[in-house]
Amino acid sequence: MEVAKILDAKGLACPMPIVRTKKAMDELNLGEILEIHATDKGAKNDLAAWTNTVGHELIKQEEIDGILKFWIKKG
Repeated sequence: MEVAKILDAKGLACPMPIVRTKKAMDELNLGEILEIHATDKGAKNDLAAWTNTVGHELIKQEEIDGILKFWIKKG
């Protein structure tokens, strides 16, 4: 999977991970992938709901050593 951009949202509380994700997604072209690193546990539900609402695709999510990682494809 080729990532176009990595967003570091670690240490940010809701709603900032979503705000920063939206801004980063606006800078990508259709089909490009954004990788997000966050520590806010609420980001799991927030990012999943947001991607469905705006038409992007949450390709994958995982947690490694307390860091939540998400890969979103711009739709």
